[in-house]
Amino acid sequence: MTATVENPVVVMKRYEMKYILSASQTAFLRERLKGHMEVDQFGLTSIASLYYDTPDYRLIRKSIEKPAFKEKIRLRSYGLATESSPVFLELKRKAYGVVYKRRVQSQIPLVKRFFEGGGDICAGGQINKELVYFRDYYETLVPSCLIIYDRTAYFEPDGDLRLTIDDAPRYRSTDLTLTKSMEGHLLLPEGSSILEIKVQQAMPLWLTDILSEGKMYKGSFSKYGAAYQRQLAACRR
Repeated sequence: MTATVENPVVVMKRYEMKYILSASQTAFLRERLKGHMEVDQFGLTSIASLYYDTPDYRLIRKSIEKPAFKEKIRLRSYGLATESSPVFLELKRKAYGVVYKRRVQSQIPLVKRFFEGGGDICAGGQINKELVYFRDYYETLVPSCLIIYDRTAYFEPDGDLRLTIDDAPRYRSTDLTLTKSMEGHLLLPEGSSILEIKVQQAMPLWLTDILSEGKMYKGSFSKYGAAYQRQLAACRR
């Protein structure tokens, strides 16, 4: 499925909490969300994120050490991309539990040129400056891992609460392009999902009660980090 994204949000600041759910927990959660949250206009959407890193994986190696500050850069598509379809270059930083995200809409040829040192990614502005600084600071950034999942996003009417359920999270370490397929190796046992709760303030009590009743416990899980560790283990065999 290819989703058309209008007026994309380019700046976000929020807290994110992650949970690994079994198939039964996911079904329980979806049922209990009724009356509290609504599925967004895109419904179930396959998302692919192409992560860029230095040739020695400097970014992800630092990230899995769980420092107080970490950052990643990725190119995201909603559905299978083409050379001319919209894609989103995202700079994601996390500092002391708060997630900051900057993103710009672009196209694959322009992003390739940007990472090869070809000037700006968009027409000036603070976000462009941050992306250019990030690229120049790390000097060489190349495609390193493709993360794919099937996402259902929920929103709270008249509230700032956002929640996503990512089914079948998977990865590829070859064919690192957004234009070929949405296939990959599963990162979790079949049927498992990743729940992400995204809030700007405190989590509402009704959601806390649902998580408690469903025995859903907050954890730490990085899709790119898990994929990198899988690749590392395979190289050592």
